[in-house]
Amino acid sequence: AAGMFLRLLSDVQWRAAHPKWRRMTSSQRSTSTTAEPHPVSLPAQAQVVICGGGIMGTSVAYHLSKMGWKDIVLLEQGRLAAGTTRFCAGIVSTARPVSIELKMAQYSNKLYQQLEQETGVQTGYMKTGSISLAQTQDRLISLKRIASSLNVMGIPCEIISPKKVVQLHPLINIHDLVGAMYVPEDALVSSANVSLALATAASRNGVQIHERTCVSHVTVQKGRVTGVETDRGRIQCEYFVNCAGQWAYELGHSGEEPVHIPLHACEHFYLLTHPLKEPLSSSLPTVVDPDGRIYIRNWQGGILSGGFEKNPKPLFTEGRNQLEIQNLQEDWDHFGPLLSALLRRMPGLEALQIMQLVNCPESFTPDMRCIMGESPTARGYFVLAGMNSAGISYGGGAGKYLAEWMVNGYPSENVWPLDLKRFGTLQSSRTFLRHRVMEVMPLMCDLKVPRWDFQTGRQLRTSPLYDRLDAQGARWMEKHGFERVKYFVPPGKDLLDLDHSKTFYKPDWFDIVGSEVKCCKEAVCVIDMSSFTKFEISSTGDQALESLQYLFSNDLDVPVGHVVHTGMLNEKGGYENDCSIARLSKRSFFMISPTDQQVHCWAWLKNRLPDDSNLIMEDVTWKYTALNLIGPRAVDVLSELSYAPMTAEHFPSLFCKEMSVGYANGIRVMSITHTGEPGFVLYIPIEYALHVYNEVMNMGQKYGIRNAGYYALRSLRIEKFFAFWGQDLDAFTTPMECGREFQVKLEKGMQFLGQEALLEQKQNGVYKRFTMFILEDHDTDLDLWPWWGEPIFRNGRYVGKTTSSAYSYTLERHVCLGFVHHFDEKTGEELVVTTDFINQGEYEIDIAGQRFQAKAKLYPFSSLFTQRRRKDEVELSGYQRE
Repeated sequence: AAGMFLRLLSDVQWRAAHPKWRRMTSSQRSTSTTAEPHPVSLPAQAQVVICGGGIMGTSVAYHLSKMGWKDIVLLEQGRLAAGTTRFCAGIVSTARPVSIELKMAQYSNKLYQQLEQETGVQTGYMKTGSISLAQTQDRLISLKRIASSLNVMGIPCEIISPKKVVQLHPLINIHDLVGAMYVPEDALVSSANVSLALATAASRNGVQIHERTCVSHVTVQKGRVTGVETDRGRIQCEYFVNCAGQWAYELGHSGEEPVHIPLHACEHFYLLTHPLKEPLSSSLPTVVDPDGRIYIRNWQGGILSGGFEKNPKPLFTEGRNQLEIQNLQEDWDHFGPLLSALLRRMPGLEALQIMQLVNCPESFTPDMRCIMGESPTARGYFVLAGMNSAGISYGGGAGKYLAEWMVNGYPSENVWPLDLKRFGTLQSSRTFLRHRVMEVMPLMCDLKVPRWDFQTGRQLRTSPLYDRLDAQGARWMEKHGFERVKYFVPPGKDLLDLDHSKTFYKPDWFDIVGSEVKCCKEAVCVIDMSSFTKFEISSTGDQALESLQYLFSNDLDVPVGHVVHTGMLNEKGGYENDCSIARLSKRSFFMISPTDQQVHCWAWLKNRLPDDSNLIMEDVTWKYTALNLIGPRAVDVLSELSYAPMTAEHFPSLFCKEMSVGYANGIRVMSITHTGEPGFVLYIPIEYALHVYNEVMNMGQKYGIRNAGYYALRSLRIEKFFAFWGQDLDAFTTPMECGREFQVKLEKGMQFLGQEALLEQKQNGVYKRFTMFILEDHDTDLDLWPWWGEPIFRNGRYVGKTTSSAYSYTLERHVCLGFVHHFDEKTGEELVVTTDFINQGEYEIDIAGQRFQAKAKLYPFSSLFTQRRRKDEVELSGYQRE
């Protein structure tokens, strides 16, 4: 069988080159269940224990040992590289839409290229290039967007015609193609051999590797990892790394303190053929045909071809070991549609002899991005798993970032999109995972236009107003499992049309969101924002204030009833969180954070607040429904409902007060809207939510009230140049880089986390600057829209990427927000970015390879928001700081 042949081949090659290894590991290689001898006993203690000897585990061991950590033990339940890694198709592809994944793949490619020379182990590295095919114009647009990103990252890439495809790969049928993307530096490797090469290098650096050793559970005391229990005894350790692949979920749940790792395996099929009559050249490019759902690479003169079918088969790993998983059944009926797609794409294969259909397990995650990072509940417990069938592409880079995280306390890039803490316990339900991976696996090939949503695992966390809003035409999206309204479809609109409108151009909801924005500016709108993370922090004495003053960058020692906008910074001055904190009393604070901060922020604070029984932090997200009343008439609605004056002199900006609204008591009203528009957010105890909502809507009718959603909110905040955490702000962005020095207590002589980094930036300048761009020659109706991640060019040179964008209904133009860097023209070194540098450049935004002129601004417009004007009357230079 070919699978066995592959395994034997790499074993023979590798073990022949390493006689020492044979003595180290167990001598018997039988598949019997009898106990096998272990010539080397396990150490009693180690600094790090890594579980899993696939590409991830060996990469982490390799990079940790390179960074100087030597006291490392790697445990593998079977044999090295014998899990998913052994069956991996070995395609190293950098064509990734998410920036951090692209960087990981780029690093992996460079690492594998020199690994054979470094270790003497043959890795089968061959630079073949890859061709991604487009059967539709929309697919071509998505490839052009990826190509724009690759080019500015220094990865050669071009959009090519179908004719060029045939020149590169003569067997490809091009009759239905509109174009393709060619990445000449993509490569092929033997993934098992790469893993063995990494293990060899790690072993030479002092890492101990033990095969045939099962980890039963990890022991945690007082929230820290203390050791690992195995079938061969206990190892005490400070750090544990779960690289157990498809078993990562079970291993995470095996301890007393469960670590939730939301991934689930599916069966993944690929075909191996005998060599062609004229064997295929080993340098022939890999072909990815996403519209046909298949990939094709050469394999020993023949073909290896697999894909992502529309009806995947989830795999149940509970209680099953590696051996059973290796013997998965062929399923030709299931593979049928993919085989048809392959023969359509390469008709010349009709007469080819098939050697075997390989069925190998692959782990998928709820959002199609891999999982890495430290557990929020157990310090020292790290995870690297859930590669969504891109393990070999990410292996090198992911291992590097995780090793940096362990050694330095943080990785060298922003890995938040991959951080384990983006998930909560709610994504760990087995039923949720099974349903979601059945959607995720086909999505690997589906065309993903901006603002698409998952369909499975929905209506999990909802506001008490969900049914009421749904009945009024709400269209929903999901964030951190919470249902949030995108916009409301007015009565009489065709709902089906809207739900199926998927485009890179002007979307069908354009006018709907426009009317919601207009209402926010002229009357009053209600947006349900219950999903925001809400914590209460209180103490018996001054402990709460003292602790928070150190952990937050703005001054929280404000009069009771005031609201402070502040960052929660790390040692480098970067935003771990961006939040609003209201002082409820001398000793208690109410903290509002973004929706996806619920796990991350809790873990960050828990790990840094003093262990004091008089200091209490409570997650009250579920206790309050939040209604955001936006617009000039919000003040009238609230004052009539509460019989209290709500004007600016009685209720100033950034103020918080407990009030009655209608019959309901104890409602926290804050004069803040997160958009720059006037209005209030009402934090309503959950049992009063429906009553208060009904009262607000009834009272507001005479003021033209209507419901609105998050798309309107996005448009409002972007035209006001408001940065949002997770989109614009991250752990590598400081207040100095986004014009928020005024939110930092640098001059007050108080110590806070990140202070030294900010003082240094204040003295030396910043290396990137948050900037607002107004597109000038862009036709909203006909041109492709910017969404996020578009390259920014200054005087024809690449200077950064957009982080978010929206159509401004006030300016009647598109507004993009993003960071501008200053790279030295000769060396590429980063230089200080000054105000003059920003103001004196000519800018363009690259949307799928087409560049549009843009006007750069460092401060928002202020005069524009008093009344609506035609865009030709807009004086673009007339701005001042808000």
